[in-house]
Amino acid sequence: MTKKDIAVLVGSLREASINLKLARAMQKVAPDGLNLQIVAIGDLPLYNQDLETGTPPPEWTSFRDRIRVCDGAIFVTPEYNRSVPAALKNAIEVGSRPFGKSVWDHKPGAVTGASPGLIGGAVAALQLRVILTNINVPTMPQPEVYLSGADKLIGDHGVFLNEGTQKFIESFLIAFEGWVNRF
Repeated sequence: MTKKDIAVLVGSLREASINLKLARAMQKVAPDGLNLQIVAIGDLPLYNQDLETGTPPPEWTSFRDRIRVCDGAIFVTPEYNRSVPAALKNAIEVGSRPFGKSVWDHKPGAVTGASPGLIGGAVAALQLRVILTNINVPTMPQPEVYLSGADKLIGDHGVFLNEGTQKFIESFLIAFEGWVNRF
């Protein structure tokens, strides 16, 4: 069985980001059928349609090429002011343009997020689901993962600090593997 190539996009750009720690921890517990690779989004110039004329920025081209070949994507989003972070929204825009050439079209996805707060990024995740629907990313409906108090659940080196959280994330990834295999 060939491993499915899964792009993991982390909305936070901080090196000490809880969401980056979650992405790294997911890499360590992913089922054998998934290869989770974090795709950097911090160096993408802001989307500007004027830059599509001629040669688009090389960062856009390499990002689009990377997403085009993956089998699915996991979006790991923090919540900034009850919304999706600008860097993640920009990456989605870059991949969805130019019109008619979206690299996201029919790419199975999943949404997760982590926060030290009580709602675990659920509002941003809900908004992200709406965005992904608009660009034709079939997003796994269940299970949903919004880790509240995540600063106490994930260690600095991308490891889960308790067995319950790890088992929950493992079940999420197993479900996502099944989701990706449907497409």
